[in-house]
Amino acid sequence: MSKTNLVWHKVLNKDELPEGRVTSVTCKKKTLCMSHYVGEYGALDNKCPHQGGPLGEGSIENGLLRCPWHGWDYHPITGKAPGFDDGVKTFPVEIREDGIYVGLSQEETHISTVGDLMMETMTNWGIKQVFGMVGHSNLGVADALRIQERGGRLSYYGIRHEGAAAFACSGYGKLTGRPAACLAIAGPGATNLLTGLWDANVDRAPALALTGQVETQVLGPGAFQEIDLVGAFGKVAQWSQTVLHDSKHSELMNLACKSAILNRGVSHLIFPDEVPKREIENLPPAGSPEGRLPSRTISPPSDALKAAVDLLSNSRRPVVVVGHGARFQMDAVIDLAERLKAPVITTFKGKGQIADNHPLAGGVLGRSGTPIASWLMNESDSLLVFGASFSNHTGITQKRPTIQVDYDLMTLSKFHAIDVPVWGEIGVTAKLLSEALADYNGTEDQTADVAERWAIWREEKQRRAQDDHGKGINAAILFDKLGETADSDAIIAVDVGNNTYSFGRYFECENHSVLMSGYLGSIGFSFPAAMGAWAATQEDDTRFKGRQVISVSGDGGIGQYLAEINTAVKYDMNITHVLMNNGELGKISKEQRAGNWEVWQTSLHNPNFAEYAELCGAKGIRVTDVADLEAALKDALAHPGPALVEVLTDAELV
Repeated sequence: MSKTNLVWHKVLNKDELPEGRVTSVTCKKKTLCMSHYVGEYGALDNKCPHQGGPLGEGSIENGLLRCPWHGWDYHPITGKAPGFDDGVKTFPVEIREDGIYVGLSQEETHISTVGDLMMETMTNWGIKQVFGMVGHSNLGVADALRIQERGGRLSYYGIRHEGAAAFACSGYGKLTGRPAACLAIAGPGATNLLTGLWDANVDRAPALALTGQVETQVLGPGAFQEIDLVGAFGKVAQWSQTVLHDSKHSELMNLACKSAILNRGVSHLIFPDEVPKREIENLPPAGSPEGRLPSRTISPPSDALKAAVDLLSNSRRPVVVVGHGARFQMDAVIDLAERLKAPVITTFKGKGQIADNHPLAGGVLGRSGTPIASWLMNESDSLLVFGASFSNHTGITQKRPTIQVDYDLMTLSKFHAIDVPVWGEIGVTAKLLSEALADYNGTEDQTADVAERWAIWREEKQRRAQDDHGKGINAAILFDKLGETADSDAIIAVDVGNNTYSFGRYFECENHSVLMSGYLGSIGFSFPAAMGAWAATQEDDTRFKGRQVISVSGDGGIGQYLAEINTAVKYDMNITHVLMNNGELGKISKEQRAGNWEVWQTSLHNPNFAEYAELCGAKGIRVTDVADLEAALKDALAHPGPALVEVLTDAELV
């Protein structure tokens, strides 16, 4: 190699590499194998040309440098393989007064790759947040993401477990209605995503999974970490494709993003290791959503709309029920409810979609709800249901004439026959019903009933807050204090277990946004989902920008992704985690007792979680006395970074 136009890099001090040894050094993006043999220094390409073994991790045996992976030999200075014509590329070396230098060519201009094209297309579709783990089979995708991040087009968060990445995407999708992406390697990295992606799938949250795969040349016989990813993802991904050398690369990303957004589900792209690294000399234009997203303002069929209007026109005490599917259309739904003077009750997943201080708000229905909602439903003469599925946990009665409105045809009448199923976008349908019922004044004003039932329930909550068995702080007072100290528009991610039931009963929402693992009911959801929510607060979207983010779980839930506190610290995520520590899986203990079984294997051996948070670099506060609770919550919520409030609670006072 000519020494002209070289850039010289100091790689070693003179006494740093002993005689007869080799080591790896990195200059800019180039990794070299430096050797010291018979008084000379050599600089070789660190990759063995056979399988890419790291020569700098090898050793000199009998005058030859042996590859640590499969034992091929090279001369440590010349790089020649004795007896063969091949060898390893070498680089000029100079021994100078202050150390050992290597001459490298000027850094080559980056040539765009398949990965670059696809990640640019992804960001064009508005995907701004990526959670994942960089590994050996996704390095081409990772480098393309790095370039997008450097250009300010996305934010990347390196998590500690891929499951947290998927839950973060699910939480982000539930909050915003837009997809975030999660990144994993082939094999176990990809399978670790599955639980969080199932959560997104069953709760209709858009998400994009980017998984590595083994190289195409070894795909099939069963290479290291090779699994059938299309098969493994099965029904969790409503769209799944492998990216190949001659694929229409930007179009695959177009379809992945379009499918996630329009189908409100998981899209999955599989990247064999070498494909995203493939260079493209003449880069075609990246894809975008321009002209690819139709209007989703679907009006209901006229006959279905008329049947709904007829039913409501003969109703005196209608009640509106809203589920998670109505979360982005609540203005139109509330306008209709006010016209009908009808109470609005929610499913548990719909908690917070109407403020509990609204004169017509009747709280949460079902197992995690309040007596207010069930009383109002029982006293109704018809139900108007928006965006709810009627699952067994929801508690919507079949004993009242019912109108069900949903954008998903399969959700309509899914579990039983409905009097009037209406297919249409919820906001559009609610507005059309308001217009059609503009002159109808036959409904009773139920606001007085709502106020009376709230007064009864609030008195009951105050009585429960006084309960003390001497075994810890009770949930009623915890959520009362959280309601007093949290911002009125905080985003709250709730886990699974008794903490969830207690939150549903006792916490009164104003303009809060509540995230939970609904149909999947996965323990461990709350903290990684809060990370996804926090990422949304860093964007320019005024619905979320700058809002407070809170996570609520039991000790069982936080244990699932406890290491992600380190992730929150690394990226300075302002998340306050409220941890109910009762030393057991309290919900399961309760179910065992209810089933007349012995309570067995539900106890937990816990650390001091507040101290653990401090060790990670977060703020940790432990509360054992109810007198300290309010101050602890205020302190944690005021902290500008991640904080954890560990509250020792009574497992029976839920």
